[in-house]
Formats: sequence, structure tokens, C-alpha cells
Amino acid sequence: MTDALPDGLPPSVPVRAAFDVLVRSSPAALVHHAVRSTLLAADLGRRLALPLDDEVLAVAGLLHDTGLTAGFDAHAEPFEVAGGNVAWAVAAGAGWSVDRRDRVARAVVDHMLDDDDVPADERPEGYLLARSTGADVSGRGLEHWHATLRADLEARWPRLDFRDTFSACLRDQAARKPASVVAAYVAAGGADRVR
Repeated sequence: MTDALPDGLPPSVPVRAAFDVLVRSSPAALVHHAVRSTLLAADLGRRLALPLDDEVLAVAGLLHDTGLTAGFDAHAEPFEVAGGNVAWAVAAGAGWSVDRRDRVARAVVDHMLDDDDVPADERPEGYLLARSTGADVSGRGLEHWHATLRADLEARWPRLDFRDTFSACLRDQAARKPASVVAAYVAAGGADRVR
């Protein structure tokens, strides 16, 4: 895997830090998923002309699943809250305001909600991540992106063993955190729908 910052991400110090944290903490399949989801979200945000913060979107997108990893898993908190805490810490290290830190953490938490439950005009980064991660995980809503873009992303950032890796992470979280959103997702067969 390359250490180069993926094309299409803002070339800033906080985004670079988020990418470094992602690569250091996550298996390759989760790294590739995070990059694909982030770039899909950025593309949709541009096309919808949402009032988004490109750096917040990139940091949140890259770190949205870090709470699934051994290094950042929280014993009792849902993985999206743990991932939001990682994003908040990266943003704090970058000197972002508390409001902007809270915004990036909220976007990570929002990615586990239905995109209909996240107001696009108020929380655009969370809305976009809910849509892009859902599309990348299960194929839900893929029609919102051009087939050429999807094929290009999968060629540059292939799925590898994503289905098995991600499904195992979800099942582990659901077993240990039965009151979490992911537990309900797994109970509804979500771990079996990972494409």
C-alpha cells in the first residue's frame, strides 16, 4: 500500500495526519473502504453544492471506521463514537476550533445513521458519509455516482477482503455492544449484505 496521500483529498496537514492514523491502525481493506467512501462523499458534495468543509469531510471520512480497530476500539462505546473521538483528537492536534472538532466527530457518528436522518444543509459531512459509506458497504444508492468514477475508485483502491474483514468487525462489535446501532444492523442481516 502506498503512503502517498490519495488524489482528490485536500493536501493539508490534518488530512495527511488522518491518513497516517488510518494506515497505521487499519487493515488494508478498511483503508481502501475509507478512501473510496471519502472520495465518493466529496464527489457527491460537489455535485449537490452542499455547504461543506472539505477538510472536515476528509478527516471524518478517513477515520470513520477507526473505532473498529484494536488500537482505537472503545470497550463500552459504539465504534462510531470511538472513531469520532479519534477524529476529534486529530483535529485538536491540528489546532482546529472546538466547534470544528465537534463537527468532525459528529460527522463520524452520523455515518451510521440513515442519510434521511441527517439534515444535509445542517450536517453536510455526516449526510454525505452516511450516503457514501452505505453505498460502498452494501451497494445501496450506488446509482448516485457515475459508473466510471466507481470503477476508477475500485481499480485504485480495490475491495481486497473487505467483505470478510468488515463483516467480522461488525459481528464483533454487535456481540460486545448489544445496545449499539451496529448490533441492530447485524440483527437485521446487515453483516450478510456487505458486498
